[in-house]
Amino acid sequence: MKKQIPKIIGFTINILCLFSPALASKIAIYLFSKPRKGHLKENQKQDLEAAIKRDLIFKNMAIKTYHWVGDKETILLAHGWESNSARWRDLVSILRKLNYNIIALDAPAHGDSGNKTFNALLYSECIHAALEIFETDIVIGHSVGGTASAIAIHNNNHSSIKKLILLGAPSNFVGLIDNYINMMGYTKNVAKSINKYFVKHFGYLPEHFTIANFSKNIDAEVLIIHDKKDKVIPFKDALEIKKHFEKHKLIKTTGFGHSLRTKEVYNHIIEFISD
Repeated sequence: MKKQIPKIIGFTINILCLFSPALASKIAIYLFSKPRKGHLKENQKQDLEAAIKRDLIFKNMAIKTYHWVGDKETILLAHGWESNSARWRDLVSILRKLNYNIIALDAPAHGDSGNKTFNALLYSECIHAALEIFETDIVIGHSVGGTASAIAIHNNNHSSIKKLILLGAPSNFVGLIDNYINMMGYTKNVAKSINKYFVKHFGYLPEHFTIANFSKNIDAEVLIIHDKKDKVIPFKDALEIKKHFEKHKLIKTTGFGHSLRTKEVYNHIIEFISD
């Protein structure tokens, strides 16, 4: 029954679109932007207990940040969709032993951050705010956190960023939206209404939001790690991303899935940032 719920909701929105395309697209985007999970559980809060916690107030919402103090370079960690800063537990443990200065943030509507909805552009603005305050040298982003980080660095000319690490990151928004449209069973009319919503509220069609348009101002060395059997973000996205960075290194993994939370991946990260 749970598998049928998206189709039932999608059918309702398809009917609504016949009478009010604007309202149908607004609801569709709201559902697309509202995480079903990602808030911190009690055991995850314990994982973050050792960090210095600070709220960044951005657009009247509190963005939770976590700071593990170290003497070496400052590293910012940006998690992905329906996750939170606790996903970095094992990597943080490794980086702390190496004395790096570590910052993590919870995305809007995730972890202990405020807001009810999320989108990658809003996330990128929050990442930009964190980069400004913490004077970051290295950024590590997982999934849409990687894409949002690239957008933040590109849009705001963060020349201090020397290295960018993208873990299972999407190369564009189109694939994400198409997957959502297919999952919900939306009609072409709803899809067109969603495009109109993007133009009205974000200034561009979804096709604009691609790595090709958000890599030109990034001079950092880029490490791309992507699993060949990633079922969430296809490996072809990694191949597309690498085309747009002159100083890049692509590492293919097999069997680690989308999360990439393994010792082998962490070893690649440490080798890259230490070089």
